[in-house]
Amino acid sequence: MQPEVLKKIKEEIIIWYVGLIPGIAVIVLVIIIRLTGLMQSLEWLAFDGFLHIRPPETIDERILILGINEEDIHNLKSYPIPDREIAFLLKKVQTYSPRVIGLDIFRDLPVEPGHGELISTIKEIKNLIAIEKVLPVKVDPPPDLPAEQVGFVDQIPDADGKLRRCLLGTPTPKGYKFALSLLLAKIYLAHEGISLENGKRDQATMRFGNTELPRFLPNSGGYIRTDAGGVQVLLNFRSGRERFRTLSLNNIKTGNFQPEWIRDRIVIIGMTTPSRKDFTTTSAIPSTTKSAPGQVYGVEIHAHAISQIISATLDNRSLLNTWTDGWEYVWILGWGTLGICLAKLTKSPLKNLLAVGTASTSLIAISYLFLTWGFWVPLIPAILVLTFNGVGMTALYQYDQALRSRIKAHQAVIDHTFETIHNGPLQILGSSLKRIRDQDLPSEKLLLELEKELEKMNHDLRGIHEFLQQKPLSQDSSFYLGRGVELNLQDPLHEVLYQVYSHVLERDFPCFRKLRVKIRSFDPIDERGLSIEQKRGLCRFLEEALCNVGKHATGVTRLEVTCSSSEGWYTLSIVDDGLGVNSSREGRGTQQFRNLARQLKGKFRRVALTPRGTLCELSWPLVKFYLW
Repeated sequence: MQPEVLKKIKEEIIIWYVGLIPGIAVIVLVIIIRLTGLMQSLEWLAFDGFLHIRPPETIDERILILGINEEDIHNLKSYPIPDREIAFLLKKVQTYSPRVIGLDIFRDLPVEPGHGELISTIKEIKNLIAIEKVLPVKVDPPPDLPAEQVGFVDQIPDADGKLRRCLLGTPTPKGYKFALSLLLAKIYLAHEGISLENGKRDQATMRFGNTELPRFLPNSGGYIRTDAGGVQVLLNFRSGRERFRTLSLNNIKTGNFQPEWIRDRIVIIGMTTPSRKDFTTTSAIPSTTKSAPGQVYGVEIHAHAISQIISATLDNRSLLNTWTDGWEYVWILGWGTLGICLAKLTKSPLKNLLAVGTASTSLIAISYLFLTWGFWVPLIPAILVLTFNGVGMTALYQYDQALRSRIKAHQAVIDHTFETIHNGPLQILGSSLKRIRDQDLPSEKLLLELEKELEKMNHDLRGIHEFLQQKPLSQDSSFYLGRGVELNLQDPLHEVLYQVYSHVLERDFPCFRKLRVKIRSFDPIDERGLSIEQKRGLCRFLEEALCNVGKHATGVTRLEVTCSSSEGWYTLSIVDDGLGVNSSREGRGTQQFRNLARQLKGKFRRVALTPRGTLCELSWPLVKFYLW
């Protein structure tokens, strides 16, 4: 690999490194904040929001909610609902052959009249599941009911009071207990030939046929170190405003319903009256009633839990899964890295904001799609690292770029100043020192010559100072030759080179005095591929080469300067027949012109000729332009 390529790769790595370390620090900081649990509430809000805006689903007709509402209580003129009314309702519903009935009303204590009738009715209906409460305050089920006909209705709200998961099974001092929703789903699916079993991938969870319920873990999704006791699953609420068909006690009494709504269905009997306050808070679905914003009747929550199990088993509806911790942090790291890349690749603040905004929108859309497919991925930490790195690292990159530009500009001023001095005052100084060493003139005459040359050098130095003060280097399109001579680099390059040739040969260098033959030829040059700096470099090359001939080519009588094109290359050549200086040490000028040749993707050489003379040559390829 060429040194220039390696240098560019190294520079690019250094530039990336500027934003990489702070960017990784931002990612690590966000992960640490997430691990403390401070982002839980925001992740829960995003989770609820995505569930809320999902397209509405059709009513799950396999489940019927039989809700005792305010009108029913008003008609009965009694509350709590007497046991006789509950017994009547159970018998009436049973006549329509439901597959299973869930009684979501506590009956641990008698509510007369009709308690005995209710107990006997419950014992007669074998496809009935009654309820109890096991955690933390216990409420007993109806007396003398077999354990397989009792399910608990305990719920586990999050710290913000909202429900996002349901408890399906838990150990208790009286043995392992199952939730009402799980038992109702179990009985319904048993008629389909599907039984409840332990999971295959996760032995601690539950499975219906090939459908394994993804068990909630302490760090599932946006949760951090949460109590995951028993078997819990995330609630994939059924979306839309009408999720389940609902009847009232009065509908049953008056027969205002279709029998097929009950036949072979799951019927859940519960309270659907605001005065009973059997509510659960959630933002994932629209509220059940306008009088209780953000709240859903408890009986409907059981319907959602049942629906997600049987829909996943029979209809392949998605259950809510989460990634393992490792993949979640790979996800966060990936979006943070994308932010760093956007910061590096966008050049302006406006483009950066547009790119980060587009990426953030894409992240939100992708996270939403993942949730509709059944995967809850971290959104809040991902969007934080994307935004902070995308916007914050841009400012850092631009500051670094501005700093590098200033350093580069300062270096360019230094190089430009040195080159101007090198080919003017320093050439005069070098010539004077050579005369002193050679002692080729009488002392008085030598002193006069030195005084004359020092005056020239003083004049040139002042001229250089005035030239450099005129305008910034970045706006300069001129080439300073000394003695107040300033050439316009906007002119055709072959004309500028000829002017350099003419002015340098007018300088009082000792070797120029014996020149007899001067040959010069400057062909027009297609300079569309050349920058102002490269044109300045070519002029400097010609000036330096001619100055070297004037100072060092002892006995020179012939000088040939040509600029021509041949076989796709331009060549600027200076040939003399003097003795020259043989030295293996490269001076500043030689290093400068090798760098220029690399910039032009060309070649530079300085070789001694036989029997005497020196060739100094710079070649570069023609730039091809295609018209489409």
